[in-house]
Amino acid sequence: MTFTREQGMLRAFAQLADTLVADYDVVDLLQSLVDLTSGLLGATASGVMLADENGELDVIASTSEASRLVEMMQLSAYAGPCIESFTTGVVVSVPDISLTPDRWRAFRERALEQGFESMDAIPMRLREQTIGTLNLFRTGTGDLPEDDMVAAQAFADVATIGILHQRSLAESDAVRQQLQFALNSRIIIEQAKGVVAQTRSVPIDGAFELIRAYARRNRIGISDVASAIVERRLTL
Repeated sequence: MTFTREQGMLRAFAQLADTLVADYDVVDLLQSLVDLTSGLLGATASGVMLADENGELDVIASTSEASRLVEMMQLSAYAGPCIESFTTGVVVSVPDISLTPDRWRAFRERALEQGFESMDAIPMRLREQTIGTLNLFRTGTGDLPEDDMVAAQAFADVATIGILHQRSLAESDAVRQQLQFALNSRIIIEQAKGVVAQTRSVPIDGAFELIRAYARRNRIGISDVASAIVERRLTL
């Protein structure tokens, strides 16, 4: 069945909202977010970074290893659009990565090396609290259309509400625990990807697709599937 772009947007919001239940998986939510933004907003690749209880950023979900490499490089240098968006709480748009300032030289070189020419970093923010960023990478230069930017911020807002899970900002301990769980889950998922890549002789991206497909078929959280693989209780 073919849907119009507007219908696709509505279904995307419905999919994100459907994760806002008692036992939702944070990694599943964020993986849906990056998949939807790439599919609907014309991004070549998308990624999400979240801050842990100490304010340190880490990559939680991405559509490709290329986007993840760029984000990881930003973290190591602590300089780039994603970092600036997180620290300022505002959207940072880069219509031409080749023209970025020298302080972002490491980011610029790695991004261009991966074939990315423009990007937007969108804060995941609720009131005064910024918990991470949604990052959209594109292979061509130019600005993201205004309507797409509005939609991207709305997607990020829905995901932020999902992560905070309708808790008051005063419940900071619960919020930190939720974010820390997501970060810990990502470590296990990375280990599981390595196991599957080796046992099935597939690329890392392919290994993740196998893990995600199994999780969806069996209605199990990605984190639970990854744990079973790492603990050798499951072989894909």
